[in-house]
Amino acid sequence: MASLKEKILIIDDEVEMLENCGRILKRSGYECILLQESEDFPQILKDEHPGLILTDLRMPKKNGMDILREAKEIEPDVVVVLFTAFATIKSAVEAVKLGAFDYIPKPFTAEQLRIVVQRGIRQKRLSDENRYLRTQLKEAYSFDRIIGNSAPLRKVLELVKKVARTDANILIEGDSGTGKELIARSIHTNSHRSHRPFVPVDCASLPENLLESELFGHEKGAFTDAHVTRPGIFEYANGGTLFLDEIGELSTTLQSKLLRVLQERQVRRVGGRRLLDVDVRIISATNRNLPEAIDKGKFREELFYRLNVILITLPPLRERKDDIPLLANHYVKHFSKSTKNEVKGISKKAMELMEKYHWPGNVRELQNVVERAISLMDSEIIMPGDLPEQIRLISKSHPFVSEAGTSYKEAKRDWMDSFEKKYLSALLKRHNGNISKAALEAQVNRKTIHRLLERHNLSENLPE
Repeated sequence: MASLKEKILIIDDEVEMLENCGRILKRSGYECILLQESEDFPQILKDEHPGLILTDLRMPKKNGMDILREAKEIEPDVVVVLFTAFATIKSAVEAVKLGAFDYIPKPFTAEQLRIVVQRGIRQKRLSDENRYLRTQLKEAYSFDRIIGNSAPLRKVLELVKKVARTDANILIEGDSGTGKELIARSIHTNSHRSHRPFVPVDCASLPENLLESELFGHEKGAFTDAHVTRPGIFEYANGGTLFLDEIGELSTTLQSKLLRVLQERQVRRVGGRRLLDVDVRIISATNRNLPEAIDKGKFREELFYRLNVILITLPPLRERKDDIPLLANHYVKHFSKSTKNEVKGISKKAMELMEKYHWPGNVRELQNVVERAISLMDSEIIMPGDLPEQIRLISKSHPFVSEAGTSYKEAKRDWMDSFEKKYLSALLKRHNGNISKAALEAQVNRKTIHRLLERHNLSENLPE
């Protein structure tokens, strides 16, 4: 029995067939609209919005194919089932091409009718749910939902809105935690590919052989554990967007194979011979300096230019100071929903400390700091004592004084270098050189710690 009174529009010029179908489906819990004059159906479709249309193929005034075409123009998601005593392979194929859900020959049993209608209604519900989810995704990743009003962010968003309308490959560069995947998802959601998959892949998290299989798929028997043929991510993302995060970590072997896919727009599964056409937009992201990696022979120059058709550079949070209060208050509202504590906001002193802090982990670190503060706070307002030690100590640090003749850019770089060295040294000393524990306290990922250590030539095994 149908759980809801779904509307079924039944169209047939034969009164007996029309009434029999209506009687069978009404007993199954459906609301049936019976229509003998087929030319009247467009107005009924607009007024009643049935979930499924059941129509005869051959009728004197307007046949089933005409009804199918018009129905799809009026309501593209409506499910149409045709039935006829003159079923042929040719007419069935034509009906499916035009968008018919199913095609059943006369005579059919009551059970056959119930089954095809149940399947059709299930399809309609799935279609409605998918449309709802797409709407929710579009709202979640609309450009208006990206928090911030600073000049650097506005400049980025202007570019993002333009490139969303194109099919060009995009390279997003920026420090860890700046929101590279958020920007990638927003581009996809606001593009003409939004109805197809967005597939994120972390190039740094999988070993080379496994990542190759994930990207390109494999044939049965291609290697020891390949018990079945498995399509790759390129095939799954066909028509959509593939987001390659940490592209700078890709091995040179996989770089070559990826380059070939981008050049030929075809993919070959591991262990396979057949080339499969793919239509995928690539958005890649990195926190590394790829031109520098090219000079060192660690990244292929041809691949870089294929990926870097349009470059988007995300500013670190320390260059978006105006956005810190907006982001912090946004996360206060977000995390307050999942806690019993009544949170009214952030104190003036706590916000001043947050605005002075340099945020090496960027927006992701700010999010973690707010979540932590709400979990630990004793009052209705986040106070300085609810913030991590590294932020509280900002007020005690000495102001940076530049040497005469130093440019603003150089002074800023020197201050950041000095701060990062001191911060890392103290952080690793507290954790006896343990990178995982240090990353956990700093609320950044391990790769960020390694990158900073490499940049400043600091040993991971600092003296205790």
